[in-house]
Amino acid sequence: MKKSLIAIAVVLLLLIVIPSVTLIGTYNNLVQLEENVNSKWAQVENQLKRRADLIPNLVNTVKGFANQEKEVLIGVTEARSKLQKATTPKEYAEANAQVTTALERLNFVVERYPELKSNENFIRLQDELAGTENRIAVARRDYNEAVKGFNSKIRKFPTNIIANMFGFENKEYFEVDQKDKEVPEVNFE
Repeated sequence: MKKSLIAIAVVLLLLIVIPSVTLIGTYNNLVQLEENVNSKWAQVENQLKRRADLIPNLVNTVKGFANQEKEVLIGVTEARSKLQKATTPKEYAEANAQVTTALERLNFVVERYPELKSNENFIRLQDELAGTENRIAVARRDYNEAVKGFNSKIRKFPTNIIANMFGFENKEYFEVDQKDKEVPEVNFE
């Protein structure tokens, strides 16, 4: 009788301990994955802020050479402002597309002023901006990879049950604007 009570107690204990350990382990893994996504997103924001901080210097340098190009400079400034006000990956993606378009227009202005293209400050700023664009691409890729890992984990069984219990939700990808996917036409005529 005593042995059967001990066996029942052990079985009951195992039925409580094993699921509890599994639940705790899965929850902790989801927290770790979510923190990884948050960390990667912080890097994207970091690089976008760096880009936004470089833009006023670039605009001021161009202003000295191209006073009549105020519309382009205003467009760059407005796009930068929208980027700084963004809060979600979708808003950042839209604002980022506007900044990219505005900077492309600014580059057309620069082409009209050969003395600006040879200005040391402008060259340095352009290099900084190009480096930042590369950092943004890497940070965005790393963020999207972390989102992919997290989203796929919370959708798999039985983790999806635990994720739903504790309110883990899909994270949003940082997607490129559709027009940025189009290949630009190059014409040397």
